Amino acid sequence: MGRVLLDPTSELRPAARALTPRPLSLEGLTVGLLDISKSRGDVVVDELEALLRADGVRTLRYRKPTFARPAPVDLRHEIATHCEVVIEALAD
Repeated sequence: MGRVLLDPTSELRPAARALTPRPLSLEGLTVGLLDISKSRGDVVVDELEALLRADGVRTLRYRKPTFARPAPVDLRHEIATHCEVVIEALAD
């Protein structure tokens, strides 16, 4: 007997989404650093923040309550209203 795979989304084909254009420079922009709460993710964010700040980039740090779920709506809203660029960091 073969395996039957069920797709809970009922998508016949994935929705096509255009990539958001990347800025040519981070100068004058605020970069949000999102730690998704995986083990040692803060180490990755610490390094990214140090590199960005050495280049004069303004950063704001955020952390999800758990990596197992999407970021809460209020956290996503805060990031969207305060940052032009977001880097999401995960590690293990």
